[in-house]
Amino acid sequence: MTSIEHITLEVADPTAARTFYSTAFGLDAQVRLRASEAPTTGFRGFTLSLTVSQPSTVDSLVATALAAGATTLKPASKSLWGYGGSVQAPDGTIWKIATSAKKDTGPATRAIDEIVLLLGVADVTASKRFYVDRGLAVGKSFGSKYVEFAAESSPVKLALYKRRALAKDAGVPADGTGSHRIALGCDAPSFTDPDGFAWEAASLTPSA
Repeated sequence: MTSIEHITLEVADPTAARTFYSTAFGLDAQVRLRASEAPTTGFRGFTLSLTVSQPSTVDSLVATALAAGATTLKPASKSLWGYGGSVQAPDGTIWKIATSAKKDTGPATRAIDEIVLLLGVADVTASKRFYVDRGLAVGKSFGSKYVEFAAESSPVKLALYKRRALAKDAGVPADGTGSHRIALGCDAPSFTDPDGFAWEAASLTPSA
């Protein structure tokens, strides 16, 4: 396994979710949808981040997400690392929109530089070893706190973070039960990781 080909969000209403993601972020190829009523409560153990070039792009994407029905979890603001905020889509998925830049260098755009899937895990070191054993190369590593894998040609970058820290960063309580409501399409046979995240062979994952 060398990459995430796409992500599949399991939602109650795929048609409504498709309208949201197309309108809010312009995402089509990277995000697939399928109907699911699997029980889930609270934090689902992951967030999706959109990395952009400047604060005005953050504001533009946040504004269209809120207009399309998302709710604010953390209003966009400056911090030590840059500028960003987080919202929750109508289907329950948490999205963070951020930039490392603190000032605009040009007109606002809608361009997304990177999509990053952050998995909240119980043991970062153990999960890092699990994924390295399956062919992923480490891009950045900060001990037992955070790991980011090299994206290569993958349209979605994978990173690992302690579950409680990830929930705090998103602005929600860490408690949650039931389905993660996400599946990851990969260039390998299907498997499930130590924290219950399902990976599916991309060729077997239908699009919606």
